[in-house]
Amino acid sequence: MSRWRVFGLFSAAYVLSYFYGSANAVISPDLARELSLGAGDLGFMTSLFYATFAAAQLPLGAALDRFGPRATVPALMLLAAAGSVVFASADSFAALMAGRALMGAGMAAVLMGSFKAFSLWFPPGRFAAAAGLVMGIGAAGGLLSATPLAYASELFGWRSVFLWGAAVVTASAASIFFFTRSAPPGVALPRAEGGEGSGGFGAVFADGRFWRIAPLSFFAVGGLLGVQGLWAGPYLFDVVGLSKVSAGNVLLFMGVGAAAGAAASGLLAGRFGFYRVVLPCGVVFVLCQIALAARFAPAAAPYLLFGFSAAACDVLLAHARAVFPPSMTGRVVTAVNLFGMGGVFVLQWAFGLVLDASQGSAGAEGGYPPAGYAVAFLLTAAGTTAALLFYLPLAREGKRSKRE
Repeated sequence: MSRWRVFGLFSAAYVLSYFYGSANAVISPDLARELSLGAGDLGFMTSLFYATFAAAQLPLGAALDRFGPRATVPALMLLAAAGSVVFASADSFAALMAGRALMGAGMAAVLMGSFKAFSLWFPPGRFAAAAGLVMGIGAAGGLLSATPLAYASELFGWRSVFLWGAAVVTASAASIFFFTRSAPPGVALPRAEGGEGSGGFGAVFADGRFWRIAPLSFFAVGGLLGVQGLWAGPYLFDVVGLSKVSAGNVLLFMGVGAAAGAAASGLLAGRFGFYRVVLPCGVVFVLCQIALAARFAPAAAPYLLFGFSAAACDVLLAHARAVFPPSMTGRVVTAVNLFGMGGVFVLQWAFGLVLDASQGSAGAEGGYPPAGYAVAFLLTAAGTTAALLFYLPLAREGKRSKRE
């Protein structure tokens, strides 16, 4: 069996995961209109995808290390297919929340399962490149959830899109189960060593280097997916005044940037080191958030750079993986991802609460004022800046080891 078949099928599954995570940005006006949702409702319901995604990470890490990605990933993806049907059929806020939560839990294993498989199918020196490439390919789901979803939802309705999505997710799960292996022939899954405790997470959380990485993952992943997955759409509707399809076109730029950033980051980190990628991209991400707070017109550059710089910080997963032994790969990457997905849940919901607090000055059509978006973006920029400063000691350590 070719490693590239394994790579391709897991990458296709991650495209679907990314699509589901970011789909609400374009269809948010339809959801708000049909079910009378406010910004806080939209933010909380959308963020439930990432809440259940994050909650699954710690048990998922142990499951990947014990059962392997071939068994774990498809089993959970069937939950996502069921969630897509529930979401498409929803006639209440509670049903929307249930569907969104099931989709998040079902997609929780896709990216981490890919990393676990790649750690066994690819040489250690190529892991960062493979991880970055799958994130870049997966970010194409962000492209599908932009203009294509805007057109599809207008032609067929958003409910039909999610019903068809359930069938595609089921087919993807079946392809992974029947046409891949967790490890190459003759290679056994690395097992947790005795004494690692409950799943080995104690060793991960006790390492100070993990805590240098995790907060930046919280703000970079949370900031990107929280905005791309929901609030970029309303921002373009309310602040810039775009239609659904026009907003989808602008979101396409953000998706292209995210795909390019994720794909390039692993290659660049392999050549120049993790810190030479993370630090400059983190700074650019902060500047982009400030630019959006300052109400930039919908030109391509701010949205491309927003997506590129934040997605490039996904290389933090490979950075964390490099710190720990292969037997702990599943738990290490899921522990970091716990903070990233937790960041999406917290920041996406908090963004909505900030907008609801600014509702008093909303326009007649029920939009939200630019000042509300500005405050939300600036708060996220401040958090990202603090996380970058906390990451700096690990970057200095990387410089020293490079000289040695």
